[in-house]
Amino acid sequence: MRRMHLGQIAEETPDKPAVIMAGTGRVITYRELNEESNRLAQLLHAEGLRAGDHIAFMLENHPLYLAIAWAAQRAGLYYTAISSRLQAGELAYIVDNCEARVFISSAALRDTAAAVAERAPRVSLRLMLDGTAPGFESYEERVAAHPPTPIAGEREGADMLYSSGTTGRPKGVKPPLPLTEMGTPGPLHGLIAFLFQPDGDSVYLSPAPLYHAAPLRYCLTFQRFGATVVVMERFDAEQALALIEKYRVTHSQWVPTMFIRMLKLPEEVRARHDVSSLRHAVHAAAPCPVPVKEQMIEWWGPVLSEYYAGTEGNCFVYTDSKDWLAHKGTVGRPLLGEVHVCDEEGDELPPGRPGTLYFGNGPTFEYHGDEARTAESRDPWGRGWSTLGDIGYVDADGFVHLTDRRSYMIISGGVNIYPQEIENLLAVHPKVADVAVFGVPDAEMGEAVRAVVEPLSADEAGPELEAELIAYCRDRLAHYKCPRSVDFRAELPRHPTGKLYKRLLRDEYRKGLQGA
Repeated sequence: MRRMHLGQIAEETPDKPAVIMAGTGRVITYRELNEESNRLAQLLHAEGLRAGDHIAFMLENHPLYLAIAWAAQRAGLYYTAISSRLQAGELAYIVDNCEARVFISSAALRDTAAAVAERAPRVSLRLMLDGTAPGFESYEERVAAHPPTPIAGEREGADMLYSSGTTGRPKGVKPPLPLTEMGTPGPLHGLIAFLFQPDGDSVYLSPAPLYHAAPLRYCLTFQRFGATVVVMERFDAEQALALIEKYRVTHSQWVPTMFIRMLKLPEEVRARHDVSSLRHAVHAAAPCPVPVKEQMIEWWGPVLSEYYAGTEGNCFVYTDSKDWLAHKGTVGRPLLGEVHVCDEEGDELPPGRPGTLYFGNGPTFEYHGDEARTAESRDPWGRGWSTLGDIGYVDADGFVHLTDRRSYMIISGGVNIYPQEIENLLAVHPKVADVAVFGVPDAEMGEAVRAVVEPLSADEAGPELEAELIAYCRDRLAHYKCPRSVDFRAELPRHPTGKLYKRLLRDEYRKGLQGA
């Protein structure tokens, strides 16, 4: 496999855009990316950080985001990109738990960064982009004082990323540190090369926050091929279509909520933009409703690919459009890891029967500093398998289908109900912008099904739409699965990566009912 070193690409194509910021149009060339990451790596080295040490950064989708990640990557460090959407306590927990010695943020997140820094005693250097705050030094001034040349003995580092906290406290996944010679790509490079065939002419559109595992890893990997990465500061459905046309985007990665929002644009808006340059439109992070994917393939063509995986890296399940159309609803077949579907007693289930998905014969992982959660992720029967906590089944042809998160399953009257099925149905209703379904305590049934909906138009919210949505469900699902009531919110607490913070809603409702 060809080794790809950022310095080599910068030498061969110094003025080529490595990053284009979608909103401002700011361009970071490969020369600038290489030099900026070298300067920061030099600063970190001068501060005493050595291979295996740790930095953390909390940023919006900033023009220098990937340069900061590259600095740690080429200095043999661990680096943790942190979501600013978490609560201050969770943010501080991550910075402390990952044992970061350096913390980088920006003036746009000044108040949050200051609150986090106060609770992170291990951090010895705090840097801020675009301004300063108490306790922080100017990133620009400190970095500019160092040379734009590589540190001696460059070695590959690794990210240490945290789960998004949708079902509990964030969990850090600390992989073994490669410490191979800089420019030696890891397994993800080979997988992307095999599935998506990027090269120096590729243009990769990243519409999601860069602190999430998939956007960060894919952006860095595409840059190893010399591709141009177009970064959206925030997702906007029509702007995304315009960017595909403007930059002749060849590769992109999405979450299903983005598809839903693009499909709900007026037909004339969707038809206005040429998306024919797309060769691969990858999606992941959450299950995609079947009608949504059918419409996307009809619109964009058979360029959609889907995978199921996690920050933990214990599996990689993949499907292209052709296989999906033959097995609608699947997330694919395992390319990494061997799937096992088990019931509560640990017995493997036959095709078509849902149970907890476990994976064996793949990479192992640990949640840093959390032995209890690591143990919970393993099968309790000692077979060495691990799980991401999802329920699903395998069909007769070996294709995996997701049912729901194990922790979200509703048990009503002794019957298992999977909220994802109801959410997938309501998500495609023309008056629904977003939806969450979960169980709430019920004296008679144990749990009752509750739906919370973000309507496409706030004027529609009310008893009439509630009755319409319940009837819509009852016409299409067994009645015991349907919500008994629907509440309306201006916005649901959805992570920009597409994952829903359902635990926040569920906890809020349970506390409210208990206090009633």
